[in-house]
Amino acid sequence: MDLILWRHADAGDALADPVADLERRLTSRGRKQAERMARWLHQRLPERYRVLSSPAVRTRETAAALGVRVELVPRIAPGCGVADHLAVLNWPDGLSARAGHVVLVGHQPVLGQLASTLLCGVEGDWSIRKGSLWWLSVRERDGRLQFVVRAVVGPDLV
Repeated sequence: MDLILWRHADAGDALADPVADLERRLTSRGRKQAERMARWLHQRLPERYRVLSSPAVRTRETAAALGVRVELVPRIAPGCGVADHLAVLNWPDGLSARAGHVVLVGHQPVLGQLASTLLCGVEGDWSIRKGSLWWLSVRERDGRLQFVVRAVVGPDLV
């Protein structure tokens, strides 16, 4: 499996009201970031892959830049934790070297915590910048699943 953790593009500053925060839209800068990253991904993704998105407007708009079907997943909304994300990914049962590609469009701080958990086995506070992605691959070594970093890319680099 290849797992791409993609943080939503720029949507301005967070709002104190959680309901209003879910409705924040991408800024014009954010739309450009999402479009650049989507072009980069299109050059590298296989023909078939899944896109999972938080139901927040900014993540849906980021994912929409790919121009493919997006599955909205309430369990990866803002405020949900690493355990929720792992359950959505069916970790560890659903992750194998043959499971295909999944693009998960979500939020900080949980995306950084998820990357830390998958790569190190410990939940740490890693930062993923707005619009950036971490591309992880699963491989099996000595009967164990391992995650390997394939790419860490931000919209300012593509």
